[in-house]
Amino acid sequence: MRRKETPVGPSSAPQWDLPVPSIADLRVKLYADGATANEMIALAATHHICGFTTNPTLMRKAGVRDYERFARELVERIPDRPISFEVIADDFPEMERQARLIASWGSSVVVKIPVSNTRGEACYPLVRRLSHDGVRVNVTAILSLEQVERTAGALRGGAESNVSIFAGRIADTGRDPVPMVACALRMLSEPQMQLIWASPRELLNVYQADAVGCHIITMTTDLLKKLQLVGKDLAEFSLETVRMFRDDAVAAGLTLPGHDHD
Repeated sequence: MRRKETPVGPSSAPQWDLPVPSIADLRVKLYADGATANEMIALAATHHICGFTTNPTLMRKAGVRDYERFARELVERIPDRPISFEVIADDFPEMERQARLIASWGSSVVVKIPVSNTRGEACYPLVRRLSHDGVRVNVTAILSLEQVERTAGALRGGAESNVSIFAGRIADTGRDPVPMVACALRMLSEPQMQLIWASPRELLNVYQADAVGCHIITMTTDLLKKLQLVGKDLAEFSLETVRMFRDDAVAAGLTLPGHDHD
């Protein structure tokens, strides 16, 4: 008996073009991730940016030379939202000294501590000491659920804290980060611990983070610029894309051999 074919067409296809929730309707908090002071200060004027993060790689790309001066300017200009600054040492005593120094720059400061040093030695004891001494920490570069679990244990009973799971890097390995983020959320058993979806790769990640219940997602300037595309009409977007290809072909002077009309 021949199987009955299901017709395929606009009337039977899934409703991909349903209205997209606006950014204002999302529960996940948007944090700007960058190291250009002027851009960060400008973003602070927008209502949808709830906090800021940076790291040494971003600072290097932005040409930051004086770390403390850069950080203190941001803390002074953006006093009402959390800003994460990372320690740059690799041995635990110096990491702790730097963490306490960075925390002294202002009440809005959150200190980023990598989950391990470059030798693979775990930072959980340091995280525990800092957190239980009242230092707000953001444990960063987390890519496994074991790291989440051990970080949560170190933070339990401590100060307000962030746990940054690098979902984008997890996705880069071919793994779906969404189930891992969902599991990580269950491991953070106390309300002062907030999970950050770090290293997003596309705007869709904002909606994935929101759907799974993640507290925060960091976004680079390039991704933030894409917020204007939320809910954009797909037919219009298609036409704009066609025009872009045509305009670039003309601008590049691309040609193909013509038909010989001899």
